[in-house]
Amino acid sequence: MIYNATGALLEQLPTGGAGGVGGNAGGIAQGHDRLAVVNFGSGNVSIFDKDFDHAGLRYEKLVPAVANPVSVAFGNDHLYILTTSYIESHRIDRYGVEPRADGEARLVVGDGSAAQVGTLRGELVISEKSNAIETIDLDRDGAVTGSTMLVANIPANVNAPFGLATRGNDAYVTIAHANEISLIRNNMVLTVTGSGTQSAPCWAALDGPFLFSANSPSKSVSRYAVYGEKIIQDAAVVASFNGNPTDIAYRSDLAAVIDASGGVSHVSIFDVDEDGNFSLKGLATIDNATTNGVAIVREDRDSSQ
Repeated sequence: MIYNATGALLEQLPTGGAGGVGGNAGGIAQGHDRLAVVNFGSGNVSIFDKDFDHAGLRYEKLVPAVANPVSVAFGNDHLYILTTSYIESHRIDRYGVEPRADGEARLVVGDGSAAQVGTLRGELVISEKSNAIETIDLDRDGAVTGSTMLVANIPANVNAPFGLATRGNDAYVTIAHANEISLIRNNMVLTVTGSGTQSAPCWAALDGPFLFSANSPSKSVSRYAVYGEKIIQDAAVVASFNGNPTDIAYRSDLAAVIDASGGVSHVSIFDVDEDGNFSLKGLATIDNATTNGVAIVREDRDSSQ
């Protein structure tokens, strides 16, 4: 389902696959002029690209996964697919995403609790809700290589690593049931910060010096200032919702949050100013309570990730 920034529905496109995933993060991802969407039930990922002739998206292909996919990420001319038990890489060339994986590795736990994958310099970071935060190396071409390994210094009270946001060498991982956010750098947990009055930070998005967490049971979004090894809660609540948030995305001074309640979902679209304040710009209602993925795609040609 494609909406404009004011919440008006523009188009609905079939994925060509079967969904059915829950308790995940990053089930839809944007990279350059492509969009990837996980199809948990059919074990594949739908790829869309921009249709500049009609100012929309067009279906490109289905990419098979080695197991049921839960999260996707773009980077290093690759699509990375996190499944219930494996992480795999697919090269992107002038023909699009290559259906055959050029690298794969089994997860540390691999019990079906995999939550999200994110890209770092030279490696990927992965969260599994069964208390694993792990990394996997990438070769010089960006393909998965070697074995996954736990990061060092994971706190003893870790409880359900979930959503994450990455930039450069830094990964910010929410520890949902411990009410914490951790900073991972160079395969080590450096900093752990509590979420204060807001419970279970689940999903995360980065905007310059700010990290935003969507807190499902608290029905809110919190703002943190992040710099160096610091994670400081700057505002406990910058947005509140009637339902439980199920995903958050940030891009080009816009934030989008999905929440679900009473059998329906809502997509709230916010302008974000230089101080990290949210101002509601658009709102849409979806007749489905299990909507759990959102991404922001620019209308113009995009040379960035």
